[in-house]
Amino acid sequence: MLATEPHTDAAFWATHQGAEIDLLLQHRGALFGVECKRVDAPRMRPSIRIALADLGLERVAVVYPGTRRYTIADRVEAVPLATLATPGQLFTP
Repeated sequence: MLATEPHTDAAFWATHQGAEIDLLLQHRGALFGVECKRVDAPRMRPSIRIALADLGLERVAVVYPGTRRYTIADRVEAVPLATLATPGQLFTP
């Protein structure tokens, strides 16, 4: 999925309590979250947990400056920043 595909909408999401998702993508009726973190080893954060539950997100990609793609939790994955240079690799099957 690419954010530039014609049937993809993008937004920022936040609550009054402080939970937020940096980029919320809606594609073909499904919602996907993208978080950007400047840490070596991103981990599950309360904001992600809240967004998964409240918004019913399909998946969340946590983009970070590292080199390894790995699962953080169910439906949450750490994705290297360099991956964004390859079309279609933010969310993989």
